[in-house]
Amino acid sequence: MRRLASYAIEALEEIWRNRLRSLLTIAGMVVGTASIIAVIGTGRAAQAGIAATLGGFTDNGIFVAVDPQGDDPNASRMQYRDARAIVERNPELIRRAYPFYERSYRVDANGVAIDTFVVSGAGDAAQRLPLLRGRWIDGADVAAASHVCLISQDLADRLFRAYDVIGRELRVRGSRFRIIGVYARGANVLSATLAGSEYVLLPYTTFAQLAPGPVDLLKFYALPGVDAKEATDAVLHTLARLHGTHAQYQILDNRSFIRSFDRTLGVVADGLAAVGAIALLVAGIGIMNVMLVAVTERTHEIGLRKSLGASSRDIIQQFLLEALFLSAIGGTIGSILGLALTIASYAVIQRYIGPANVPYAMIAALALAFSASIGVIFGTYPALRAGKMDPATALRA
Repeated sequence: MRRLASYAIEALEEIWRNRLRSLLTIAGMVVGTASIIAVIGTGRAAQAGIAATLGGFTDNGIFVAVDPQGDDPNASRMQYRDARAIVERNPELIRRAYPFYERSYRVDANGVAIDTFVVSGAGDAAQRLPLLRGRWIDGADVAAASHVCLISQDLADRLFRAYDVIGRELRVRGSRFRIIGVYARGANVLSATLAGSEYVLLPYTTFAQLAPGPVDLLKFYALPGVDAKEATDAVLHTLARLHGTHAQYQILDNRSFIRSFDRTLGVVADGLAAVGAIALLVAGIGIMNVMLVAVTERTHEIGLRKSLGASSRDIIQQFLLEALFLSAIGGTIGSILGLALTIASYAVIQRYIGPANVPYAMIAALALAFSASIGVIFGTYPALRAGKMDPATALRA
């Protein structure tokens, strides 16, 4: 142990003696380690933030839409009554189904008229958007096809220029609706974009009266414990019986979309981490190059040590410790810098994407482990070369 301590002191003295060369080598490790930490930390935080934000806008409902690339899209168009047929024909699989509408209509209020999105909703569906004031559409509103609505905060500001608009009226396509709730803006840029800027939400039963004819989508919920694929197959089979075997549809599963998106983000994050790993690999090659130069410069010293009784193992340990110190110093500084960059970028992620947990300890430990392994891997060959030198040949060099 005392011998290793003396080798460590000699290695540090050698690094300090050639401090300019050592500094340039350490700089490569700093850049490589900081790149990996910043890329992994920022990528994982963005991935978690996007997944959490998307998850906040979805529930376990599944949408069915007409496939526009099908053989006969017009024959496949779904009707209001299809939702009831889906539930009645699959009572052991489907808990609820209802039509869904999304149209662009003229909305008038307070002397202001604009074209904006008008969508439908159901009373017992999960309400995923934050409510600023008022209440949700409930089951009684849906059953009575009430002329009530919720609007976004941006639309309320544009139409009324007032804070409290609950109880006031607006017109959609000429029909009057009473405002019962106002949706809040998203907490970040991504959620605000997903929520939309200006829109009106009506009970789907009321929307059916406003726009009779084919529906835009059907949304259904499987019973608890029922596999989503089994429920989907049953719904598609029912629609085929209602509209013919040539009817073709698309399934829009929110959870599957989020999983696919999350996998895509993971691949992107891994790819960026691989770029950082290349920078760390280049730094390792730099350490090997510096250590080979050091072995060449200290050939006479190696021969002298061996002639005085030092073993090949002693020489290998000395040079390996020097390489390990170079990588460890660079890795530590790079880890601190990388964590600082991750913390700085987190504020941007939180603003544009949403809050997310960043595994700082895991990332730092991973980076330090990488940097230490780089020193061992790329310092082994120069150390072995030094240890295998013949003392007589080294002394004559």
